[in-house]
Order: sequence, then C-alpha cells, then structure tokens
Amino acid sequence: MKANDKTNVMRILDSKKIAYEVHTYDADPALTGEDIAKILGEDPDKVFKTLVTTGKTGAYYVFVVPVPGELNLKKAAKAAGEKSIAMIKQKDLLPLTGYVHGGCSPVGMKKQFKTFIHETACGYDKIFVSGGRVGAQIEVEADKLISLVGCIPADIIGE
Repeated sequence: MKANDKTNVMRILDSKKIAYEVHTYDADPALTGEDIAKILGEDPDKVFKTLVTTGKTGAYYVFVVPVPGELNLKKAAKAAGEKSIAMIKQKDLLPLTGYVHGGCSPVGMKKQFKTFIHETACGYDKIFVSGGRVGAQIEVEADKLISLVGCIPADIIGE
C-alpha cells in the first residue's frame, strides 16, 4: 500500500509499531456490517462497528460492538456512569470525529473519547475495525487495539 493510500488509522498503528492487515472491499453504502464480514470471509462476531453517543451530561462516548450485536443504551449508560445515552445524529459524526458514517474507527478520532468495547473482543486474538474510510477494514490484535485506544471492556449489547 502506498503511503498516500494510508488512513490516519493506519498511520497511527504504524507509528505505534502495531501490526495490522488491511482488508478492502467495494464501498457500497447499502452494505451492512454483517455483509462486510461475509465479504471478508470472517465470523461476524469478530468484526466490530464503532458507534458514537452522547450522554445526558453532554459528554461523548464511543462504543465498539460486534456487527451482529445492537448497542443496549441502558447498559451503555450504566457502563459510562450516565443516566441515559443517545446515538449522535449522523450529520454530527464527521465534524466530531473526522470520520464518515461507515468509516468510523475507534483509532484516530479528532478527540479521544471514553471508549468501551464489548467484552467478547477480549476472547479473540484478532478483531476487525474500520480502517478509517468506507471500504477498508483493519485486522489487528484485540489486546493491542484495546491498549492503544484505552478501551474499557463491558457488557454493552442487547440480549
């Protein structure tokens, strides 16, 4: 991959000397996370989506959950120590994080927000997260990603 093809995610991982593998696919906005897992030939539970929320206090939080899972807002609020949590509006994602919908990664946001990752991530050697743009996924060691971002493992998805 040429240097100018690299995203901020890749540059940050390179600078921290964290090994990763880039997986690309056609950037179709109709694709779901589960579709992307199928394209990659991976277990959907190892492919994680990044969701950005705001708490009742006005603080922002990031939740990284397996693509088949749905963020449980009550569990998310409890993990964050908030009375309630709501998803941010899609139009606010780019100005807040620097990422577009479908390309949001827990690595390299404009500002580092308190980040929670579903506890199942700790059971995998490697997981997939967005590479920082639509059409790119990064495969990285789960513990290295958790450490780099400062993710807090938590039970945050619905039953």
